[in-house]
Amino acid sequence: MASSTMPRHIALLLLLLASTRAASAAGAGACAAEKFPAGKTYAKCEDLPQLGAALHWTYDEAKSSLSLAFVAAPAGANGWVAWALNPTGEGMAGAQALVALKGSGSAAPTVRTYNITGYVPLGKASTPIAFPATDLAADSGSGGKIRLYGKLQLHSGMKAVNHIWQVGTSVTAGAPDKHAFAAGNLASKSKLVLSGKAASAASPSPAPAPMAGGPSGSAGSDGGASATTAPSAGKSPSGAAAVGVSAPALLVLALMGLLAVV
Repeated sequence: MASSTMPRHIALLLLLLASTRAASAAGAGACAAEKFPAGKTYAKCEDLPQLGAALHWTYDEAKSSLSLAFVAAPAGANGWVAWALNPTGEGMAGAQALVALKGSGSAAPTVRTYNITGYVPLGKASTPIAFPATDLAADSGSGGKIRLYGKLQLHSGMKAVNHIWQVGTSVTAGAPDKHAFAAGNLASKSKLVLSGKAASAASPSPAPAPMAGGPSGSAGSDGGASATTAPSAGKSPSGAAAVGVSAPALLVLALMGLLAVV
């Protein structure tokens, strides 16, 4: 009896381990599968609750510096994506925004900064924002997504801040047109916890994919926005590496164990 029950116990343990690790991998979120160009790594990532967007970031608390990559698909083929911090409220007014405008043809997206003071149309030129922005760039990701990169110098001691994000359908004369006012657009806001337990719970962002000859599709920028590549902000394990042995492999082993005692 003991000789037949022991393999079953092992098989059940393997099944439990496989299901646990599979759940852990799923919990890491789709953002963990994003592959960035060489030189772009982020400590954390989060699948945002609206518009199919994701945020990858590294926060250097000692320097109050936030390196980020915002990933989203524009609402139209020639549209735009935007991500912003709002230190004074939860909505658009007061937002300090980074906007990536879809380039024409194969051209890379253009990155601009906007200090959004109210519900008025945005212009073609960047406007200064409250958080000095450097290393602004953008490229095209899979599925028609735009990946917007940047580095912001935040206020000293900032632990959490409201952030909002948005997507638009079109660009006219170099300026982003207004976005839709559907439920998802209106609910695209949250609080970004930069340090503390909540920040530690975010998924690790993946390691960059190697690219021969360096990254392609870097964005142009204007209004003083630097077009240099975002610096590496600390490596972290990819979602696959964090899981370790794959769940499918464990399931196969478990099934083999069960078959052995049938």
